[in-house]
Amino acid sequence: MEKEDLKKETNNVNQSEEEINSTNNVNQSEKENNSTNDESDLENKEQKKMMSPEEEIESLKDRLARTLAEMENQRRRFEKEREDAYEYGGFAFAKESLNLLDNLERSKVSLQNDEKLKNTEILKKVIEHLDIVNKDILSIFKKNNIEPIKSINEKLDPNIHQAMMEIEDNAKEPGTIVQEIQKGFMMKDRLLRPSLVGVSKKKMEDKVDDNAKSDKNTEK
Repeated sequence: MEKEDLKKETNNVNQSEEEINSTNNVNQSEKENNSTNDESDLENKEQKKMMSPEEEIESLKDRLARTLAEMENQRRRFEKEREDAYEYGGFAFAKESLNLLDNLERSKVSLQNDEKLKNTEILKKVIEHLDIVNKDILSIFKKNNIEPIKSINEKLDPNIHQAMMEIEDNAKEPGTIVQEIQKGFMMKDRLLRPSLVGVSKKKMEDKVDDNAKSDKNTEK
């Protein structure tokens, strides 16, 4: 029994020592934090003491000007985002709607190439109806500032055209669009999709002749 009592007393002493040590550590950290805060407060007070009233006023003016500038930038960003949402809110919908025109065009070509329907009155009527629907869709697009890109006989513009092939054509300057594979569209000043086109290039024979002429001129 005496041994057990001694062990209990020893454990109690150890626990009390640990508690005292932990309390001392907490107090020490609090003192360090307080001393750090006191030092920063002293530095701020010293800086304020070093500044004259005029300098303090100038400092406040500078802070106010920066705050107002930041508020103005935020206002402009908000206005721009709001305008874009109003002007181009239907951009994704318009882009998807172009598939309607593509499908109409494919249907038209498919019917025209059908041997059984060629030169029949039924085909003529169907093509007329498809053309009417196509015109109606283009009219709706135009009312919403969506218009097709001009391509044929235009010079290739990488910003709105995408060259898919080169076609030998001496009647046109190289780089002139002579074929439109898929029509492109703009929504105001934004590109919905580029026009897929074929551009002209010189025939190989003419290139050889031009190279021969240039060689002769160099020899002279």
